[in-house]
Amino acid sequence: MPDLLQTVDGLVDRVANRLIWRFAAKPRDVVTDVPLVSFTFDDVPDTALHNGAAILERHGARGTFYIAGGLADRVEVDRTLISAEGCADLADRGHEVGCHTFSHSKIRRLGAAGLARDLDRNADYLKRSGVGSVATNFAFPYNAAWPLSRRELGRRYRTCRAAGESINRTTVDPLMLKAVEIRQPEADARALSGWIDDVVARPGWLVFFTHDIAARPTPYGCTPETSNASSNTRSGRDAWSCPSSGCSTGLAGRRAPCLANETATTGCSPSTTTSIAAAAPKRFSSTI
Repeated sequence: MPDLLQTVDGLVDRVANRLIWRFAAKPRDVVTDVPLVSFTFDDVPDTALHNGAAILERHGARGTFYIAGGLADRVEVDRTLISAEGCADLADRGHEVGCHTFSHSKIRRLGAAGLARDLDRNADYLKRSGVGSVATNFAFPYNAAWPLSRRELGRRYRTCRAAGESINRTTVDPLMLKAVEIRQPEADARALSGWIDDVVARPGWLVFFTHDIAARPTPYGCTPETSNASSNTRSGRDAWSCPSSGCSTGLAGRRAPCLANETATTGCSPSTTTSIAAAAPKRFSSTI
């Protein structure tokens, strides 16, 4: 029975996401004549802080880190989550800190009033942590959106990020941005440079998302061996790397948009992130 319930739960999430992508109330155009790449992190294990942020900085880039305050300092079998001090450190170093709810619950389980309280609680946590800027971008826990939550999310955030394994081009829903996951198996991780080639060939906004950045990653990560697959990509030199908040201005019709920083739900090794960052644009914007 638990397996059946889990299957039904996942089916509800997929149907809800597809309905939103198909029937978005206020789609907008991604208007850009240069390719855009964003690196985002969900939950934010401490390896994303110590390894992921540092790797991006070495390439002159900044990322978006989606924080769920209820996970702060949690120690799990294969990862430790970021602390309040770590959140402030990211902001001080110029990275974007976004919202991932406080409870890290699927938003459809919170209800309208519960979601509002949860988002307020996370905003308060980030403020008390020393993050000066109010979060303007959001990532769905478990990549699970919900149609009835769009009004509340739209009132608070410029963008919301899901998954979708696609590049944001032409008409998109800013409250349901698509992103490409960095995770196992190795064959998938090694193919990431192909996404950069794609966005350079046909400009749009490519968002990567992941979790941990470790030599021994979780199943949602990748290993150092994947670096060889992407480090040889040269097309990324013709792209721009930016956080989600910067790239999102393109939805308003600017020629070189940058939307809000974003984080994701999988992980990769430091060498993988280094190689992907090296393959991405050499001209960087400090914000997405």
